[in-house]
Amino acid sequence: MENRRTKTILLSCFVLLVLACICLGLVLTGALGVSMIWPFQSGKQENIPTPIVEMESPQESVQDSPPESVQETPPESLGNAPEEPSKDLPGELIEIIDEIESQVTQIRGLAPIESVERTLISSEELEEIVVNDFFSEYTDQEAQQDVLILSALGLLPGGFDLKNFYNQLYSEQIAGFYDDETKEIYVVKGVDFGGNEKLTYAHEFTHVLQDQIYGLQDGLGLNDESCEADSERCAAVQALIEGDATQTEILWFQTYASFDDYKDILQSYEAFESPILDSAPTYMAADLLFPYEKGYDFVVYLYDQGDFAAVDEAYRNPPLSTEQILHPEKYPDDLPITVTLPDLSRFLDDGWALYDQNVMGEWYTFMILNKAHEEAYQLSEEIANEAAAGWGGDAYAFYLNENTDEVVFILDSTWDTIDDAEAFAEAFLDYASLRWAESTELVLGLETWRGADTTVAFLLAEDRTLWVMGPSDQIVETILLELQ
Repeated sequence: MENRRTKTILLSCFVLLVLACICLGLVLTGALGVSMIWPFQSGKQENIPTPIVEMESPQESVQDSPPESVQETPPESLGNAPEEPSKDLPGELIEIIDEIESQVTQIRGLAPIESVERTLISSEELEEIVVNDFFSEYTDQEAQQDVLILSALGLLPGGFDLKNFYNQLYSEQIAGFYDDETKEIYVVKGVDFGGNEKLTYAHEFTHVLQDQIYGLQDGLGLNDESCEADSERCAAVQALIEGDATQTEILWFQTYASFDDYKDILQSYEAFESPILDSAPTYMAADLLFPYEKGYDFVVYLYDQGDFAAVDEAYRNPPLSTEQILHPEKYPDDLPITVTLPDLSRFLDDGWALYDQNVMGEWYTFMILNKAHEEAYQLSEEIANEAAAGWGGDAYAFYLNENTDEVVFILDSTWDTIDDAEAFAEAFLDYASLRWAESTELVLGLETWRGADTTVAFLLAEDRTLWVMGPSDQIVETILLELQ
């Protein structure tokens, strides 16, 4: 997939405007009984209508009835939060932030071990951080190669300017973030610190607590090396931490937000604009939302079983797959099946090299079927969900030819049952027939399709499926002979 650095950026930063829609919808529908149309459908942002709010009384304080988990948390067991150092923050803002940190500490039931440094930055400085820090190690060549990979999967159009798009997207979206390397919370100045910003800070301070108690990089393995070794596990853990922070900020908002905060959120919701995200490829918007939206659902499932104690247990026994996130009832017992692929470089001509090898997982399997950049070969969300739901384990590999920019792709999947494999095969045949021309000239007797300089073959064998795609019949046949 994309360079691993780009896949893990959200571990240390908070994409405010993306999450604002999720949290606002959840807060309003849960706390205020709002009737609205969800702003993201199939990863695309639609026009956002004015919410219809039903409230008993504008004067009633939302602080009067804290959630049960807050009432049951013994304050003395948490200790006092250390005095926080600050850099360039106005005194009034420091008081607000101190109060939010204390409130989040009580709600989440985790005590900070040490103070966190806060840094106020301008929007121009933020853009510089995005370009020179977040993407400084992401080269133009890597971006171009990622486009080759993602376009081979049908998720991006060829020639897409991926690196520039990332720079613009993150500059547009971030209003504050926690850096788990420098251990700082960055607050973007020039923005009124209203309900939206308080919500953001509650989310980010939850990341501080997670990091200090469980260790995002070392304890949970959310670092480049570990995520490159197992991107599927990292996606699942990322969903846990973002879902936890989302649940915590929602409880904070329901418990402590003032009526002015509610009004501010409503006004922000009505005025919400995100032109860069609006223009994003379908899969990208869905993938940005995944750890917040699906992670939130996962954490709520745990929270309903045993409040934050059940969520804390998930940090001690983290989820291992996006399947467990999408189907919380499968956590923790339904473990992913390990599938391995040999290095096939020696069977290919000079110029070919292994570019990426990892686990696709249920989430990306679903997105390939449903989030193609061309609507003409998108399967319906219902069909794609059903086709991916029986995922048991997989291994994928991409090979790139540095001389021709050609791509070889292999996806070897194991399914929970033979019926699940057949369900995926049926959906894949529909997807392939929409995307390429079905051919009567078969490769090794398998279902075969051909496109512009592309041969695609598909194998179904009991609970196993094998998808091989390459620039010629000869290359596809060579790979199949080694893998069948």
